[in-house]
Amino acid sequence: MKNRQDHRFGPTAHVRHAFESFGGTQREGLCLSSRRNMMKASMAGVAGLTLPGLLQQRALATTTGSGVGSRRSVILLWMTGGPSHIDMWDMKPDRPLNNRGPFTPIRTSIPGEFICEHLPKQAAMMDKFTIIRSVDCRHSNHEPNQVMQTGHRDAAPRVNRNGDRYPAMGSVVAKYCESNRTGVPPYVAFQKSATHIGYAGYLGKQYNPFMGNQAAALPVLDQVGNPSGTVSKPEMFQFTRDLSFERIEQRMGLLRELDHMRRELDGSGMIEAMDAYQQQAYDMLTGNAVQRAFDLTQESESTRELYGKHLWCQQALLARRLVEAGVAFVTIDLSYHTASGTWDNHGDNIPPYGGISKGLGPLLPLFDHMLTTLVSDLGQRGLLDDVLVLAMGEFGRTPMMGTQGSTDGRDHWPQVMSMSLAGGGLRHGQIIGATDKDGGQIKNRPVTPGDLAATIYRHMGVPLDATYLDDSGRPLFIVQENGQPIREL
Repeated sequence: MKNRQDHRFGPTAHVRHAFESFGGTQREGLCLSSRRNMMKASMAGVAGLTLPGLLQQRALATTTGSGVGSRRSVILLWMTGGPSHIDMWDMKPDRPLNNRGPFTPIRTSIPGEFICEHLPKQAAMMDKFTIIRSVDCRHSNHEPNQVMQTGHRDAAPRVNRNGDRYPAMGSVVAKYCESNRTGVPPYVAFQKSATHIGYAGYLGKQYNPFMGNQAAALPVLDQVGNPSGTVSKPEMFQFTRDLSFERIEQRMGLLRELDHMRRELDGSGMIEAMDAYQQQAYDMLTGNAVQRAFDLTQESESTRELYGKHLWCQQALLARRLVEAGVAFVTIDLSYHTASGTWDNHGDNIPPYGGISKGLGPLLPLFDHMLTTLVSDLGQRGLLDDVLVLAMGEFGRTPMMGTQGSTDGRDHWPQVMSMSLAGGGLRHGQIIGATDKDGGQIKNRPVTPGDLAATIYRHMGVPLDATYLDDSGRPLFIVQENGQPIREL
């Protein structure tokens, strides 16, 4: 047994571990028979776990087939809970009340097309938008919200124990595109709950989103959207009381003093390259480029008033500032509460969701203002062709109202949903696809999660045949089920 040469036995075999690149099986590796050896093992751990290591992993992605950052970016307005397609973008005015719902359709700038009366600004700007009414959202669920954010049908943790391992599209973009500027996080998310936002999964935690909530001063709302009168503190950039800039400088000096030993450890150049990543991390923490992007006081008063004081509008303004600063992908979790989401309108008798009239109704003017202000602002700044703006949720809602004992609620409907797109240099001013007479099934031109992912990756310049490895080392394509960029766009 002692001479077997497999991963468990033999003098040259070993179990894979985090310190392999530092010669873990060599006596100068993890053998801790001296102070020097212990220092080397300690630095190996530091190299694998610090922010410089995170930056290094992202930079390595650009040397293995991915492109260097550009001005292109994506802003995803995630309507957490599943917005009702029938009451927003795919209205059925000729149907009975319990199917068509309480809202009235209005004309849009696209001849012969109508959307909800509570979206008048979008209706007037429809030449800037595309509505897809035939999104195939089968298998999508929420808490966690994975399928539509990953483009992968198996990303459903409620029915697949590995469902949360499929990477969000934002994480894929972070890996293959990096950020558009050095020292800026590539993927930023504003989340109300960790179950609302997609993470990196198989790609590794270094591609998880940077949490924008912790980096900006934003109004605090209660679980139904009422302002609390308080503002959150940007804790991400606040040091603990005993950690000053002087102490950070001292720690950087200590690292410089260890340079000679570090270079002895590695002849491949990786350790030398770490100097650059450490400097990037230092710049990110002590510089002001990222901090300025998260600081809304840098905006003119007129622009801040244009967006408005509501939390979601403030986050939309931050999203614009972030893509200007070089962030490649921003996701905004549009929810007041940490449960399934504010757009999960089951009925007025089921708080905090509300039904269609009292639950969805108040959200739509706010959403209409936020969406159109963001798109207009991007256009005025010459950014709209580079920034793809998407608004969607997990699924649609049931064709008939009255679910769960309510008179005005709609339940989950993972058969079809609608979504809205703008910008990205795409061809807009159109409606793609259609549902049947009651809005319950796709009538023509289904658009799959894979098609959506392919459209986003094409916009960002990510190779559509790119792969990543699952936990067993099996390659998986980033675009699933023969997904293709949406040809009409």
